[in-house]
Amino acid sequence: MTKRLIVFAYGAVSYAVFLATFLYAVGFVGNVLVPTALDGPATGSLATALAIDLGLLLLFALQHSVMARPAFKRWWTKFVPEAAERSTYVLASSLALIALFACWRPLGGEVWSVTGAAAGALYGLCAFGWALVLVATFLINHFDLFGLRQVWLNLRGVPYTHIGFRTPGPYKLVRHPLYVGWLFAFWATPVMTAAHLVFALATTGYILIAIQLEERDLVASLGEDYRAYRRRVPMLIPFLRPRTERLPLPVDVRSPI
Repeated sequence: MTKRLIVFAYGAVSYAVFLATFLYAVGFVGNVLVPTALDGPATGSLATALAIDLGLLLLFALQHSVMARPAFKRWWTKFVPEAAERSTYVLASSLALIALFACWRPLGGEVWSVTGAAAGALYGLCAFGWALVLVATFLINHFDLFGLRQVWLNLRGVPYTHIGFRTPGPYKLVRHPLYVGWLFAFWATPVMTAAHLVFALATTGYILIAIQLEERDLVASLGEDYRAYRRRVPMLIPFLRPRTERLPLPVDVRSPI
């Protein structure tokens, strides 16, 4: 029981760190109510600042992707209790983001800047993105995703059971509403600075790579159920027919190349 209590406390602390990090991220991207933010005047060498920012983004991407792979999990749980594996992943991701928040270097400059109704619309889309991220996690079981369910079941001595494959709400429109939310949150801004653009481009590239890795694992785990879902539901854009189901173009409108 003592070990179970320790694992549960570890999971609860990891979740608390994640929650604080998530709330800080909203302020960091939106440049509100936090001591360090995504945008600001450039300080020091542009090349040095850009190298630091890209290095921080790469650190997060590597941690987030490597630790999510099944092979790593099988190796990692030789040293970490299986019930705490997800909490450890959540804590490591939070620490990587905290490092990014603390060491990020603004680059100055503006790519675009809008005011009035257009600015209000972009703020609204950004808020929609953050809300979609949060709602999407609850639809697929927020507490399992962030490790609390695992440590709670372990505390009670109940074997862990997988949630199973479900497609609630927006998961019927796109396969990855969580990533759609991130894209809205990162791109919808009335003032796009150079640093914000670097951040948005890098995170978008990472999202597209992460989807390929994640779907490969899902196909390996769920088999035909996920293949059928992938044929039926588009990846990120609602109502767009998945590529695997697009019919060939008529001969008279094909490209001659």
